[in-house]
Order: sequence, then C-alpha cells, then structure tokens
Amino acid sequence: MSPLSPSPARPRRRGTAVVGALAVAVVTAGLVAACSSGGSDQAAQGAKVTMTLSDQGCAPQPASVAAGPVDFTVTNSGTAKVTEGEIQKDSRILGEKENITPGLSGDFSLRLDPGQYTVYCPGAAQDTAQFTVTGQGGQSQAPVDASLATATTGYKQYVVGEVAALVPATKQFTDAVRANDVAAAQKAYAPARYHYETIEPVAESFGDLDPAIDQRIADVEPGQEWTGFHRLEQALWVNRSTAGMAPVADKLDADIAKLQSLVATAEYQPAQLANGASELLTEVSTSKVTGEEDAYSHTDLSDFDANIVGAQKAFELLKPSLQSKDAALATQLQARFTGITDELAPFRTGQAAPGVPGYVDYSTVGDAQRRVLADRVNALAEPLSQVSGKVA
Repeated sequence: MSPLSPSPARPRRRGTAVVGALAVAVVTAGLVAACSSGGSDQAAQGAKVTMTLSDQGCAPQPASVAAGPVDFTVTNSGTAKVTEGEIQKDSRILGEKENITPGLSGDFSLRLDPGQYTVYCPGAAQDTAQFTVTGQGGQSQAPVDASLATATTGYKQYVVGEVAALVPATKQFTDAVRANDVAAAQKAYAPARYHYETIEPVAESFGDLDPAIDQRIADVEPGQEWTGFHRLEQALWVNRSTAGMAPVADKLDADIAKLQSLVATAEYQPAQLANGASELLTEVSTSKVTGEEDAYSHTDLSDFDANIVGAQKAFELLKPSLQSKDAALATQLQARFTGITDELAPFRTGQAAPGVPGYVDYSTVGDAQRRVLADRVNALAEPLSQVSGKVA
C-alpha cells in the first residue's frame, strides 16, 4: 500500500456521494465544478483524466497534467467490488464519484495547483495511485466576479451561524442524556441534528469528524468505536435508557466544538456551494428516503427539511450570478425548491424547537408518498447539478 494511502479502517458513509464535495479550499487545490453523470459539458474545460475502476486499482490516465482545470471521468470496468474513485490531497477528499456500478460512469472537475495528489479507490487490491500536477503555484486560481465573492462570503457566514446554533442545541440534547432523561433527550434529538444537517456537506469534508458525529451502525468498521448522534439515538429509542452513554455524549460535545473551530477558518469557492447542494439532495432522493438515516427515531423528515433548507441557501446566494448567466435555469430551480417545500408541508406538526419545524414519524409515511418525495427531490437535484458549471 502506498505511504499516502488512507487507513483501511477509514470510515465510509454508505450511499453517500457528498463527502468532500465542500472540501475546505486550501492553497493547493480548489474544487470549481462537479457534475452528475452525463453532465460533463457543464464542467470547466481542462485536461481530461480517466479513472477506470477495477478489482486491481484505478490508476489515472494520464498520470500527470498541467496546473489548472482538470476534468475527471470515473468509469467502472465491470466490478461490483470497487465503485468509488477519489482525488485526495493531504488526506482531504477534493473530489469524488461514488456508486459507480458496472456500466456506469460519472464526472467531476477540479482546478488544481501543482503538486502530488492521491487517487483512491476503496476496495481495490492497489487502492491508491499517484497523480502529479505540474507547473507553477497559483496557476489554478480563477478570478471570481463580485456577486460570486458575495455568495461565498455569505455562505461562510451561514455555516458559522448554523454551527453556532448547533452547539447549544447539542448541549441541550447531551445534558438530557447525561441526566438519563429519556423523554427530554428524545425531544431534543431532531432539533439538534437539524442544524447539523443544514451544513452536512461542509461537515463531511473534515476527514473522520463526520463519522464520529453522524455515523450509522451499518457503516462502523470492525473494531471501530461507534459514537455520535446515532449511537445515542439507538440507546434512546431501542434501549429506552442512556445508561453508560455519558462518555458518548461528552465526545459528541467535543466533536461539535471541533467542528465549530474548523468552520471558523474554512473558505469556499462558488461551484462548491452548488455541487455540495446537488449531491446532498441526490443522497436524500436515493438513500435517505428509505428511512436508513434515523432508523430508530424515524425523525427523517426533519433531516430532509434541513438538507433542503441548506441547499436552498446555497442556491439563493448563487442566484444573482446565475440569473445573469441562465435566467431560465434560475427560474426553474426556484419553482422546484418551492415544489418540494410544499410537498413536505402536509407532514409538518408545528415547531419542534424555535426555528425548527416538527414532523410526523417517518414510519407513518407510506411507500407511495416516499416515492413522490424522492421524485420531487430528484427533479430538483438534476438541474441544480448544472449550476456549478455556470458559476465556475
């Protein structure tokens, strides 16, 4: 295994295509566009690199390009074992495509500075390969117009504000856990998670922090400790007791505090906002809609609402620039955000906490209703995937 290879035990989130989609902008690389499968015409035009997934590995072709925009195509040569390809720098995921099953392909684009990068395809015999970007530093940085600069600044303020609300909301939840007040903890669970779910793409970019906070039991590797919201959720709804959960509650508080310190210095590029929002909604429509996220509490609709609110915030910040480039797309997206919001309305039950809507138990939502929700979200995610190419 390469010295730059991530640990084999590095947590993965099943069915998630957004880890790193909003990776913090660093001087070595910046994500400028990413598209859903078949959407590469929307991406920044640049060097073309293919990552072919196989049981043996996924070495990039070519293995070296000049600094600037790079368009990656991830294809599957026929293996059901290896279905994901990533580009990493300093253990941070800069771009990826997941769930590339046999016969499928996916595209994403990055704007890369000179340096050494790692291609990673979990599950392959040789799961890492080196990727080199040549040239001089700073070549990859693209100018940003005033409205887009305003958008990224506004998004940072939004993320910082949501995490500022997350800290006390989580503390209210964990205090109830430590007091073994099951009813109070159950009541505080969804409102605390709401603020996390609004900025989930950002949270997922910080390595193992998101798994520590939000990992489900199905994603826990052998020998790995299960911590975070969902560990406490199981205790509350399955065991009906928080006995022994105080250390888990303490760790959750500490991890949320770490998240707050990280978002204080995070910076974003315009296409990151659009891509993260699109990939998050795709996750909602393909995996979260099954009820796998909050399997014990069935508070999934609260998560859906938060994901949509966070995605809509990114869109609203980008809308002034998008309006000047593709007014029809901006109008279509506005209508579809309104449509999914209206679709969720019948399931609301007042306020779960100040500023946080309450929802019915997701187990009471039938398969037909779930399909409608999935179709609505998917219909929004598809055109939203076009935005990154417009604003890059």
